[in-house]
Amino acid sequence: MPQELDAGSTIFFNLTIDGESLGNFNGCEGLSSQVEIEQRQEGGNNGFVWQLPSRVTFSNITLTRPLTEETAKVAEWISSVTTGVTRPTGQIAALRADGSMVAQWGLIDVLPVSWRGPSFDPASPAVATEVLEIAHHGFTDAGEA
Repeated sequence: MPQELDAGSTIFFNLTIDGESLGNFNGCEGLSSQVEIEQRQEGGNNGFVWQLPSRVTFSNITLTRPLTEETAKVAEWISSVTTGVTRPTGQIAALRADGSMVAQWGLIDVLPVSWRGPSFDPASPAVATEVLEIAHHGFTDAGEA
């Protein structure tokens, strides 16, 4: 009998920018979008109000992980913004511990917003983590990113 893969098991996220992997992250927040709705009342029609879609907004995505050697790739990408802004495509793949894919999201026009490195405090030892925040202009077919 084939063993089913548990989607709730340990998941990590691989971030790829223009085909180059920036490594695996163990936390990912902000994969969301929101459609703004305008309400329009139609004269003589008191049964309902028209709900019309207007603008779609996409939240920033925050990725976290323990500090690794791949931090240098993130720093290089952020530094490249100072020489001119390009908006590459990106991809976030949710992977199980065995490397099999759970889901993936293609991102349009990705831009690094902020990076935060670890805090070192001998009074409260903890894993050194980094946090990367990125902005984007929407989702696309993950196969295209």
